[in-house]
Amino acid sequence: MNISQWLNYAAGYLAGRCAGAGRVDAEALLGHCTGRDRAALYRDGPDRLSPGQEETFRRLLERRAGGEPLAYITGHKEFMGLDFLVGPAVLIPRPETELLVEKALEILKDLPAPVVADVGTGSGAIAVSLAVFLESARIYATDISPGALEVARENAARNGVLERVEFRRGDLLEPLLDIPGFKADLAAANLPYVPSSEIPGLMPEVRDHEPREALDGGPDGLDHYRRLVPQARELLRDGGRLLMEIAPGQGAALREILGPGWRVEVFPDLAGRERLVKAEKMN
Repeated sequence: MNISQWLNYAAGYLAGRCAGAGRVDAEALLGHCTGRDRAALYRDGPDRLSPGQEETFRRLLERRAGGEPLAYITGHKEFMGLDFLVGPAVLIPRPETELLVEKALEILKDLPAPVVADVGTGSGAIAVSLAVFLESARIYATDISPGALEVARENAARNGVLERVEFRRGDLLEPLLDIPGFKADLAAANLPYVPSSEIPGLMPEVRDHEPREALDGGPDGLDHYRRLVPQARELLRDGGRLLMEIAPGQGAALREILGPGWRVEVFPDLAGRERLVKAEKMN
């Protein structure tokens, strides 16, 4: 079969076997297999694949049909217009998390040399994006997973900001609290916030493939934030901000967790659902 025929076949094959998969996935997998971008796939439609490419493409299709996330198969995911390496050690960056980065950039844009902590950095999507778009910032990124930190360092290097992002292993903000006199202007946190009881109901490609420790937030989804808030109060300078991504419906509970001493705002995502909490530390 030629490229056009393979695309048509693959789109139908995936649509019948994996919920939500279809032509876009077929294009991405065939592009990954052949080294062609989407435009080239259609321009070169009459071209035939080599036997090796056909074999590779069939294997990729089988993986996607089995529910493996597209980003884990290709090893890449776009976030904030940047290319990030991803793998099973890290959660795949979501478009809704771009709201957190955009809000952080808005808050920090007028500070001459802001200090930022990215808590539970995972792939490094937040830390690296902030370093790319805010050249004056110094970023500190923490994660308890050595595998995640390895991926995050690779992403910082490939995006040219490794020298401005310091990675530290540990639980939440603990690795930064050990630095004498350390204070941050902003702490960003996209921590696990899915209630444990809801994990079985997630889409199979999320539930069965992405790391559970990056999803499970305990009984109400907010266990990690309960531990984070007192750490952030100690780490942030007066007037510093804490940005936390949440699931819709968690805003009121997180306000209660924050308690007095914070000025709190909740922001919706593009679908109008609660997605981000901004808490400003009061004097």
